[in-house]
Amino acid sequence: MLAFKSGETRLLVATTVVEVGVDVPDATIMVIEHAERFGLAQLHQLRGRVGRGDEASSCILLYKGPLGETAKARLSILRDSEDGFLIAEEDLKLRGEGELLGTRQSGTPGFRIASLEAHADLLEIARKDASYLLDRDPDLMTPRGEAVRTLLYLHRRDEAIRFLRAG
Repeated sequence: MLAFKSGETRLLVATTVVEVGVDVPDATIMVIEHAERFGLAQLHQLRGRVGRGDEASSCILLYKGPLGETAKARLSILRDSEDGFLIAEEDLKLRGEGELLGTRQSGTPGFRIASLEAHADLLEIARKDASYLLDRDPDLMTPRGEAVRTLLYLHRRDEAIRFLRAG
């Protein structure tokens, strides 16, 4: 890595570990093999390893077709935008929300009524209200706390109670 950074070595072949903390301003070309296998956030991070200096840069995405609809959408979004916030929003739309309390990091939304994208303002209010409740009744023993326990049970989310103190 030091030889690459100093310019002594002109080519670096690496795994996706280069995504984290590699800052070589003279790096101008990146080739990502099997780009269809990566998520949008990871592709965006990898692409960000080049073009940090004054020289023009390129990121070449190699992929094996035929592409599925999701892979096609990911590569198209990455081609059309360098805006990290837009890319994150599109990634959320493609992958889904996953679970707020649980282990699923992506997939079908865990909310039965709300959509993270469409109801972000209401979910923020709900988050603040939940925080307020937990500050005053961490064991959910008040009448309101009992009502929350019942609601969690009815929505088959009562296992979430053990995560309440996790923050």
